[in-house]
Amino acid sequence: MTVAQERIERLEVLARDATAECNDDRAREYVRLARRIAERHRLSLPQQFKRFTCDACDAYLRPGKNARVRLQDGHVVITCDCGNQARYPYD
Repeated sequence: MTVAQERIERLEVLARDATAECNDDRAREYVRLARRIAERHRLSLPQQFKRFTCDACDAYLRPGKNARVRLQDGHVVITCDCGNQARYPYD
């Protein structure tokens, strides 16, 4: 595991903790920083990190707190407070 991957994982933990403490601005900064590191080192973000971040506003999503999760025919729809929706398939 490279240093960049370790840093991205650490930033994910920090973003999750900051969101739990209702510090959304700090969590956004952690998400933005992790994305910049991934782009710079040509890495893909971990799947869990991608699923729990909003592409539009960089918020770290917590279902029930700043995101709504709904199940529809064959996919999960996650709606952020900003209105952005992400759809992921499930079997």
